[in-house]
Amino acid sequence: QGGNNAGHTVVVDGKEYDFHLFPSGIINPKAISFIGISTTDSLYLLTGLKDWEKRLIISDRAHLVFDFHQAVDGLQEVQRQAQEGKNIGTTKKGIGPTYSSKAARTGLRICDLLSDFDEFSSRFKNLAQQYKSMFPTLEIDIEGQLKKLKGYAEKIRPMVRDGVYFMYEALHGSPKKILVEGANAALLDIDFGTYPFVTSSNCTVGGVCTGLGVPPQHVGDVYGVVKAYTTRVGIGAFPTEQINEIGDLLQSRGHEWGVTTGRKRRCGWLDLVSLKYAHMINGFTALALTKLDILDVLDEIKIGVAYKLGGKRIPYFP
Repeated sequence: QGGNNAGHTVVVDGKEYDFHLFPSGIINPKAISFIGISTTDSLYLLTGLKDWEKRLIISDRAHLVFDFHQAVDGLQEVQRQAQEGKNIGTTKKGIGPTYSSKAARTGLRICDLLSDFDEFSSRFKNLAQQYKSMFPTLEIDIEGQLKKLKGYAEKIRPMVRDGVYFMYEALHGSPKKILVEGANAALLDIDFGTYPFVTSSNCTVGGVCTGLGVPPQHVGDVYGVVKAYTTRVGIGAFPTEQINEIGDLLQSRGHEWGVTTGRKRRCGWLDLVSLKYAHMINGFTALALTKLDILDVLDEIKIGVAYKLGGKRIPYFP
């Protein structure tokens, strides 16, 4: 789910890779990587690894992020700051506006781009016009964009498949190991996260079903990836945050910079309340605990164990 707003840093055989949109399995030359019904930035797809085209498949139902979606994302942040004195802290990658188009049923998908280009162009112009009427300062080079998109269409055409049938065959054909990688974190989920400081998609385990068309009975083990301390890029509730030398130490020793934005991540002690909450929603069968070594230099380690609301301990995440 999501788009190139979420960053993952992966180290394999001593080499570091920064991922934004590709599934990180693309490193493995024996694996086939599949991008489901997320939002896809066509510009971004065409950069990256060697020979990746041969092992990448894109769902025909993936929504497209356009340049004007990205521009609008920035304009909306400026607007929020002016009106409310605070913004959401988005990555300005156009994800929110693209999901807005999707929900308003005016979005355009890979299948639209690859079918009748005249029809696609006309719908693209309508969508661009809608945004121009909402944001009068917005400038869009419609013809230039369409020319670029026509070029991308031919480059990605060989990679595009009917994603639902592709997953059905993978699940029911010869036995395969299937690993689904989610992006963002449970607390950035549009429904279960710290709204409104969230992303625009479901980044909980339900995304396996809604993003790939995989029936629930096929979901096997669920691995929760959690750091030994808590971090957050952008604004939002963070009760265990350490705005002091501890936070600075975690930030510098852990190299806590947003992979996509380059912003410093906010750092604090491990918050078990939010971790248990993530488990309530996702039902982890295992946890992958990372960055424990960052805490090696500390004599004492603290952990958030409970929240109080109105002076009373509560067993849930409010």
